[in-house]
Amino acid sequence: MANTLTAVIPVILAQGMMALRQNAIMARLVNTLPSGEVKQKGETISIPIPSAIEVQQVSPSNYPPSTADIIPTNAEVKLDQWWEAPFYLTDADIVNAVSGIIPMQASESIKSLANKVDSTLLALYKKVYGFAGSDEKVTPFATSTKEATDARKVLNNQLCPLEDRRFVMDADAEANALNLRAFQDYNFTGSFEDVKSGKLSPKLGFTWFMNQNIPSHTRGACDAAYQINGAHSAGVSSLTVKTGSGLGKAGDIFTIAGHSQTYVLTADMTAITSMAISPKLQVVLSGDEMITFKGTIDETYAQNLAFHRDAFAFGSRILDDPNIVKGGHEMSSIADPVSGLTLRLEVSREHKRTRWSFDILFGCAVARPELACRVWGA
Repeated sequence: MANTLTAVIPVILAQGMMALRQNAIMARLVNTLPSGEVKQKGETISIPIPSAIEVQQVSPSNYPPSTADIIPTNAEVKLDQWWEAPFYLTDADIVNAVSGIIPMQASESIKSLANKVDSTLLALYKKVYGFAGSDEKVTPFATSTKEATDARKVLNNQLCPLEDRRFVMDADAEANALNLRAFQDYNFTGSFEDVKSGKLSPKLGFTWFMNQNIPSHTRGACDAAYQINGAHSAGVSSLTVKTGSGLGKAGDIFTIAGHSQTYVLTADMTAITSMAISPKLQVVLSGDEMITFKGTIDETYAQNLAFHRDAFAFGSRILDDPNIVKGGHEMSSIADPVSGLTLRLEVSREHKRTRWSFDILFGCAVARPELACRVWGA
C-alpha cells in the first residue's frame, strides 16, 4: 500500500488543484500574486498594485528630462485563513485515482475549500461603498440592463480603469439576464455557441460570472431620522450624529443630504453618536444634514458585485516543504500559476483506514474600494 500511496498522492493532488481552479471563481478574478514560497498562518504578503503614470510635455533639449518615480502601492494581505477538508478513501477509490478518476470524496473536499475561498472573498463587499441599481428588494435585470449601465457609471465616476472589469451575480440575476436580448441574441453576443450554451459573453464593459456563493446583507436598524451633529471637515473618516434610533451595521450604505456620494459603515455602531465611514468625507458639512440609509430596516439583500481586478487582493501560499514525510504522514503541495491558489494534501494512517486531507492557506483584502460597486438583489 505504501508504494501505491506514493504513486497516487501526486495524481490526486493534481486532480484536486484542477478542480479547485475551476470552482474557486473569485480567486481567478481579483489581483493575485502566484508564488511557491512557504508561509505560515498569520504571516503577511504584499501584492503590488500598479501606480498611475502622468504624461509630461516633450521639450527637445540637450539634457533629457527627469523621469518621475513610479511608486506602486502594495496591498498587505494577511494569511489568516487556514482550512482543511478531510475525507477517507477505500482501496477501490485509490485504484480509480491511479486510473485518472478523481474519487467522489476528494471532489467534495475540493468543492468545500473552493466555496470557502469564494465566500471569504465575497464577504469583502462590506467595505465597498459604490452602489448602483435599486435599494428595494428586487432582482436585477428583470426588464433591462440598467443595473449594469448604472454600475458602469458609478465605476466611471470613481475613476475605475475601463479594462479588466467583472460582474459577479447570483443565480436569480443571471436567470433574468439570460432573458434579455443583450445576453440572448447573437447580434449582442457575437457567438452562436455562447447563445446555445447559455454562456455569459463579455458585454457592456464587463466579463460576466454567475456565483452561487453571492452573500446577502441584512440592513441595520438605523431609522430615517439620523442627522449630522455639528460641522465636519472634508477628509474625516467618522461622523458625529444625533437624533434617530436603532444602530447601523458594518456594510450599511447611506448618503448625506447635499451631495450624491454613497458611504459605507466600516464597523457596527455601538451608540447613536458616531459612525465610522468609508470613503473619507468628500465635502464640508455645516451640520444638521440628514442621513439616508439604503434599503429597509432588517431587510436582506443579495450583494452582486461589479468591480475591477485591482479592487480586491488575494494570496495563497504553501504551508510546508512541498514534498515531505513528517511523523509518518506523507504530504505534498502544489502551487497553481494560473489562479494563484496553493493546495496541500496530507495522508495519514489511522486505525485500519487512511485519512486524506486537502488544506489551503490564504488571505484576502480590499485593495482599492473605489474600483468596486455593489448591485443589490432580492
